[in-house]
Amino acid sequence: MLVIPAIDLKDGRCVRLTQGRADRETVYSLDPVEVARQFELAGCPMLHLVDLDGAFQGRSANRAVILAIRNAIRLPIQTGGGLRSLADIEAVLALGVDSVIVGTLAVREPDVLEAALARFSGARIQLGIDARAGKVSVQGWKEDTALDAVEFARDWKARGIERVVFTDIARDGMMQGPNVPAVRAFAKATGLKVTASGGVSTREDLVQLKKLEPLGVDRVIIGKAIYEGALTAAEVV
Repeated sequence: MLVIPAIDLKDGRCVRLTQGRADRETVYSLDPVEVARQFELAGCPMLHLVDLDGAFQGRSANRAVILAIRNAIRLPIQTGGGLRSLADIEAVLALGVDSVIVGTLAVREPDVLEAALARFSGARIQLGIDARAGKVSVQGWKEDTALDAVEFARDWKARGIERVVFTDIARDGMMQGPNVPAVRAFAKATGLKVTASGGVSTREDLVQLKKLEPLGVDRVIIGKAIYEGALTAAEVV
């Protein structure tokens, strides 16, 4: 299982939000490029970047920072947040990142996502499913839908999606552990490759998620636990 550290970008800074709420923000660094370098030095296998300004506003505000991070490290990079058009996807991939994660676009403009999949493949386009009580949320978690997360994932699997970044909103940033039963049920029901996200705070959390590898849960994103010192990047590697 790959443990992937996250850098959430807001106004060019490295921050973390609690349950995705912009009014519950903690700034951890004014230099996200240096944060990325430290993750690389610690031996992390990949980096997860989130453009929070893009997620909330529907347009990217951190592409210059993403490019600076790309130029500073050799790690594979996946990024998401505010990718609401084919042009957005093309522009971010042109920065040199390895893959992008889309969520709102899959709900609002499915034809556009299908076009992106046809052009770039499921290896470079990942589906982000942010779930609240089993339902899909969009617009940076600000808007809930009636879409069932499992059915939504199955539909996109049929259209070419290979991997889902599955986030349990209720656990994100809470340091209360991941919702392992929900991740297990989602992976088992969809048959997709799954990157688990939200709530990891201890080594035992990682041990429990690693048990789900046979179901396709082969990656986990970790953020606040590292920034708060509950775990170190070197330790989880």
